[in-house]
Amino acid sequence: MVGVSPKIAPSMLSSDFANLAAEAKRMIDLGANWLHMDIMDGHFVPNLTIGAPVIESLRKHTNAYLDCHLMVTNPMDYVDQMAKAGASGFTFHVEVAKENWQELVEKIKSAGMRPGVALKPGTPVEQVYPLVEGTNPVEMVLVMTVEPGFGGQKFMPNMMDKVRALRNKYPTLDIEVDGGLGPSTIDAAAAAGANCIVAGSSVFGAPEPGDVISLLRASVKKAQPST
Repeated sequence: MVGVSPKIAPSMLSSDFANLAAEAKRMIDLGANWLHMDIMDGHFVPNLTIGAPVIESLRKHTNAYLDCHLMVTNPMDYVDQMAKAGASGFTFHVEVAKENWQELVEKIKSAGMRPGVALKPGTPVEQVYPLVEGTNPVEMVLVMTVEPGFGGQKFMPNMMDKVRALRNKYPTLDIEVDGGLGPSTIDAAAAAGANCIVAGSSVFGAPEPGDVISLLRASVKKAQPST
């Protein structure tokens, strides 16, 4: 079986927002594959963060893959503006898209972005299976390993059961984990089958962020099945 490639995505929510362009360049120069952007509407989650204007401003300064996680109640309302702003990936929550996910995925793809679906800790993993198996499937599943809405929370190891279930069922799927990932938790996530790793405070708060990025990537590579 061919493994899936590691993608390390520092969460820009933990960066210095006053120097976002410089922080983005620093992360890419240190070996990050993606930049993870948290869009929160203050409704689906209690926090309010950034929107399309910040994505648009950052896009002028980087060619990096902007991995946008939309913690919003009405993702359909954001597709056009995020595409126009320069988002690369558009990950919506299954909890708010049960009725219209097919139309939503189609719209995301038509707008030139890569669709992904996220699920909160309390949501059963089975809820995303139809979105991965549909005729127009999502291309990534994001398993939240903390409650979405705030950075700096503790990793929930029991969420790895979801990652394992997804990896066993979909060997070539991009599976992302977000929340509490760092040197002490990466091995559990990688062993379960996660290959896209979002890390915020563990990267930005480290004396040598590049070393943490390298460690995360090495753990994912080591856990990959041999071809």
